[in-house]
Amino acid sequence: MKIHEYQAKELFRKSGIPVPTGKICKEKEKISSLLAGMQMPVAVKAQILAGGRGKGGGVVLARTTAEAQKAAENILGMQLITKQTGDKGTKVRTILLEQGVSIAHELYLSMLIDREQAGIVIIASRDGGMDIETVAAETPDRIITVHVNPLLGLQGYQVRELIFGLEIAPAAAKTFGGIIRNLFSLFMKTDCSLVEINPLVITNEDEVIALDAKMDIDSNSLFRHPDILAMHDSSEEDELEAAAAIHGLNYIRLNGTIGSMVNGAGLAMATMDLIKQAGVEPANFLDVGGGASAEMVENGFRIILSDPNIRGIFINIFGGILRCDILARGVVTAARKVGLSLPVVVRMEGTNVEEGRKILADSGLTLINAKDLKHAAELLAAI
Repeated sequence: MKIHEYQAKELFRKSGIPVPTGKICKEKEKISSLLAGMQMPVAVKAQILAGGRGKGGGVVLARTTAEAQKAAENILGMQLITKQTGDKGTKVRTILLEQGVSIAHELYLSMLIDREQAGIVIIASRDGGMDIETVAAETPDRIITVHVNPLLGLQGYQVRELIFGLEIAPAAAKTFGGIIRNLFSLFMKTDCSLVEINPLVITNEDEVIALDAKMDIDSNSLFRHPDILAMHDSSEEDELEAAAAIHGLNYIRLNGTIGSMVNGAGLAMATMDLIKQAGVEPANFLDVGGGASAEMVENGFRIILSDPNIRGIFINIFGGILRCDILARGVVTAARKVGLSLPVVVRMEGTNVEEGRKILADSGLTLINAKDLKHAAELLAAI
């Protein structure tokens, strides 16, 4: 689960990681009163769960109160488009008014899970403020990586490796080392999959401050972190994905025209490949799980049909835990409840498959039995 910059900075602050003072604004009417008393310059920053905000016009450094007022009014409520939002962009519902700092140098710092080494990797660079992908492609020698064994924890020599590699001056080295240790502690304590500061700045006074903050927390751990779960912003989720989550369905919206319903994530991935091989495009990833009930199938249908681009549905089921006859009855019941009129190709194999196919054939609905995957692909191509 991603959280906003201002939320991540609050966690930073509690963990002893220095951040600039700032104020949150959600209403244009309050901009003027919030700016009152703030020293210039002030950074006006859109709060959306996507990177590239500055390049999209979502971050403005204002040097006067009038500039800050105008920038805040323009950014709050705008449809911000970045590389990560897609062409539709994301509406800015919250802005952060943040005190400016004197910057002597910008650094890049992140921590993330290294699955290959079953550990944590710290990535740092003296080229802060830039896309790390650009730095990696153009000047890979400017990137420092430090691998940490989570069972041993962060070691002193690893902190020193970062200090020397980033050429941190002695006056800022102690503060920087403390930030690294506190950030690693926060990463572990909150079950992060990613934490990123870009830029981490060294000021003219040799202070080290996190000017930005990005955190991604493992969703499977949220039962341990009710305080972080409370930070969840559902307004930026796709409305269908949010609805699916309420019903316990694993749904991801795509851009195609063929909706799919599958039991099992691996089978769902293979099903999307099959749809593409048939010459059409999948409209979604939907895994109802191995023990799907008729109610889950019904909710799955409702969510798929809520996508106006759908012109057909493919149900691909292996009847193991969920018998084919039970699934077929659930599909028929759900199809009647939602008033299904689109063609539905059903490929099922497993326990009681013949009985399941008979139930579908006798339903009187537009449920088309596929003999096998090849037949299913031919049927999908004809939709």
